[in-house]
Amino acid sequence: MSSMQIDSVLSQIRNLQTQMRAPAATQISHGATAQSVQGSKFADLLKDGLGAVNKSQQRADDLATSFQRGTPGVELADVMIEMQKANVSFRAVTEVRNRMVSAYQEIMNMQI
Repeated sequence: MSSMQIDSVLSQIRNLQTQMRAPAATQISHGATAQSVQGSKFADLLKDGLGAVNKSQQRADDLATSFQRGTPGVELADVMIEMQKANVSFRAVTEVRNRMVSAYQEIMNMQI
């Protein structure tokens, strides 16, 4: 995942956070349909992020395989860069997952 994609994902997460912090009255006026649309957008965002990470890892694997086969035009530096990009994007997704689990646990431990 490139830095522009990471910045885009982070800005979308921040936008979702500001929407969640909106006053309760506005959320009630929108009703259940707005909540289902927001849930759908969030699910799509996560799905797209995981898909991008998967594509990055597949691209790095394909490039490494091409290098191992001796395909002309495939340089070791390119292979290493793609592998590092895939590694960074995987670590970012893992961190997002960890934070989501932490937030879920905090919500579950809240007093009503």
